[in-house]
Amino acid sequence: MAKTYSRGDRVAEQIRRELAELLRLEVKDPRVGFVTLTQIELSPDYAHAKVYFTTLQGEQVVPELAQGLKRASGFLRRELGRRIRVHTIPELHWVYDHSIERGAQLSALIDKAVASDGDFAQDADSDERKD
Repeated sequence: MAKTYSRGDRVAEQIRRELAELLRLEVKDPRVGFVTLTQIELSPDYAHAKVYFTTLQGEQVVPELAQGLKRASGFLRRELGRRIRVHTIPELHWVYDHSIERGAQLSALIDKAVASDGDFAQDADSDERKD
């Protein structure tokens, strides 16, 4: 059975695609670079959109990046209005997404645990051979 997507999900995905393209090609602010949009959460009336973003530059540049994104919000809303057809163009609220960094940390912890477990298994095998 095919999955059904709500209109809100489709509009959010369209907004994410358009914002990503606008950020990549149209925004000239040097603070806004190397940004990835991970998710859009729309309010039921489409009046507000939480735009989750991350960057490859590290967490130290996030305040400056967020300031650049807020500064570009008016331009981005205007361009969204020209590109997509919805009654209300949402107000953009920028939220830094920690999930990618957290995932990398958890992956490193898992790798470390697996490596130490492998060392423990090798030590146990060598102890058994001695007996």
